[in-house]
Amino acid sequence: MKCLIVDDETAAIQLLEGYLQNVSTLVHCESFFNPIEALRYTWNNKVDLIFLDINMPHLSGIGFLELLGSETKVILTSAYFEYALDGYKYDVVDYLVKPVSFESFLRAVKKAEDRRDPGGELKKPVVTGELDDFVMLKSEGKGKWAKVLFSDIVYVESMRNYIAIYTRQKDRIMTLLSLKELEERLPKDYFFRTHKTFIVALSQIKMIDGGEIILQDVKDRIPLGATYRQAFFDRLEAKIVKPKGLDGEELMDK
Repeated sequence: MKCLIVDDETAAIQLLEGYLQNVSTLVHCESFFNPIEALRYTWNNKVDLIFLDINMPHLSGIGFLELLGSETKVILTSAYFEYALDGYKYDVVDYLVKPVSFESFLRAVKKAEDRRDPGGELKKPVVTGELDDFVMLKSEGKGKWAKVLFSDIVYVESMRNYIAIYTRQKDRIMTLLSLKELEERLPKDYFFRTHKTFIVALSQIKMIDGGEIILQDVKDRIPLGATYRQAFFDRLEAKIVKPKGLDGEELMDK
């Protein structure tokens, strides 16, 4: 993979350049202190992967992502956890907290490599039921933040100004967000809004019973609202197996 490094700190660039030299599958093309110059480079050259700092003068990492407009994958680097939510909105491969260890660097690179198809092109992840990515959410109590793995989320419920996230570990995490704000940050291939107050993890669906969804190891039944029903079944279309009559007509509809 052809790689760029974009960071306004010399030490951070030198560290990542050293890591790149130790991975034979990566090609270090350029390093940039100025994100605007890096952006111009991507418009004229093929780049597979960018290691991108968040806090930079002239143009922030998030601003860079908004202007990138290509299939180039990005691994964000920052000294602060709080930018992780914004980063995942743009489908970044990973979020590395400085100082970046070689071990975490390799894990992030592996994620990027896993998104490549046999022809060498980067691709979006497919639903496998397991995710490595996470978000940091401000939880109950002053100064408390909860790390929530996407793969642990079973469903999310809106409670007016708060949302409750229910996990496979039977935890309930409360945070001051709207359902829409969290929905924008969840990987769309893995989660679906089934009701004005509920989001479910597709991998956790056990059964659909009329207007209700039954999830794995959860007693609660999640409503499937009429407004969301058609889009929900459209999303599951590739997974639905329908019996057919002798004339080839489908016997069972949605």
